[in-house]
Amino acid sequence: MLVDLDYFYAQAEETRNPSIRDKPVVVCVYSGRSEDSGAVSTANYIARKYGVRSGIPIFQAKKKLENVNAVFLPVDDAFYEEISERIMAILRSHADRFEQTGIDEAFLDVTEKTGGDFQEAKKLAQAIKNELKTRLALTSSIGIGPNKLIAKIAADNQKPDGLTIIESEQVEAFLSPLPVGRLIGVGTKTREKMQTLGINTIGDLAKYDVQKLISIFGKVLGVYFHDASLGLDDAPVQEKNEVESFSRISTLKEDTRDLSSILERTNQLCNEIYNVTLQQKLVFKTVGISVVLNDMSVHTRSRTLETPVDNVEVLEEIVKELFEKFLSETVLEARRVGVKVSNLVKEQKSQKQITSFFNATPN
Repeated sequence: MLVDLDYFYAQAEETRNPSIRDKPVVVCVYSGRSEDSGAVSTANYIARKYGVRSGIPIFQAKKKLENVNAVFLPVDDAFYEEISERIMAILRSHADRFEQTGIDEAFLDVTEKTGGDFQEAKKLAQAIKNELKTRLALTSSIGIGPNKLIAKIAADNQKPDGLTIIESEQVEAFLSPLPVGRLIGVGTKTREKMQTLGINTIGDLAKYDVQKLISIFGKVLGVYFHDASLGLDDAPVQEKNEVESFSRISTLKEDTRDLSSILERTNQLCNEIYNVTLQQKLVFKTVGISVVLNDMSVHTRSRTLETPVDNVEVLEEIVKELFEKFLSETVLEARRVGVKVSNLVKEQKSQKQITSFFNATPN
């Protein structure tokens, strides 16, 4: 299955401020040259009804929403990455094999978990959607198919909050009427080229002579287009890169210098991070904190251990010491606080040594 979070940046902003859910929400990459310079990163579906799309200039988006009570927000990468880590932890827990393909998208191989039964896969997908809604207040669109190619196209079939299942015997009927541009790898120029050849749908492509495709697009692409048009894909679901770090950040109820108030929140963050590392059988060597002060300045501190550990009490204690030291260096109040673990390695019994905490070296 392919799990794709709906209008992710804008939806993440809606979870942070639920009062904007019924308004057009536009998340923008501002260039800084002027108030309206830059481009739209993403927009919620209400804004899309007015013609606002990713990539259009901000001034154009504002023009389309001129007489509407719309919300324009700057991209907040750190916040979206924090939400993404929580999403991926949930998705990973439901998969036999897992492959994250973007900040808001991942493939899950669930063949073993479901016994290869598409109806069981449907139940699992609905459970995943419910968990994302309950825990994170986020909707997702999920496509289920016999391979990654079909799952991806199926996920795009019903948005937002969709669930599309394409069983093996349904692949040809599903693909055939779709515009050829829906096929993964067919961009604007390739689509236009195919249309000059009389190829308008994926079904048209499936009927086109493979040798002619090879002569036009080259062997690799020609064979790929032929196989993909038939729904053939043997690419496995697999982890692409090792995770380098896990972090959590949170806005405090009020600006404060009170250590106990800060630790009450950071201990929650520590437990969230620890649960993720435990689930993935990872241990950490470096513990860090981040602080956004009430003057909006951002500060970080970290400590590296001699030996990796996976103990939440150690994590909390290091975070406490880092905050104690940091607060002694400033008179300002904390607005947002974060915790991060890095230098991650796979867990080994010999690495679970709490005593390594006492041989820590500060960064």
